[in-house]
Amino acid sequence: MINLNDIEDMCTLTREEIAAIAEHEHVPEFDATMLAEYLMHLPKGPQTVNRMICDDARAALHAGNLTHARELFTVLQHFIADHPEAIRGAQ
Repeated sequence: MINLNDIEDMCTLTREEIAAIAEHEHVPEFDATMLAEYLMHLPKGPQTVNRMICDDARAALHAGNLTHARELFTVLQHFIADHPEAIRGAQ
């Protein structure tokens, strides 16, 4: 039987990136995995994922949760390194 780990392994994004999408969308990680895979195949999808991670990092900063903001910044750095098309303004 296929479980969440199997589905996450088939996804373009890492588990941390999927967790950031789940946090942003307030959905379980299974749903976030499906959304992530869908978004990464849209023309501006990687930029949308970038924005989601940035939004969550900003919210963590405003809430005074510097530890979580740092974690999300690390996730964002990894995401942009793997998906340079996600940079805002990229063609």
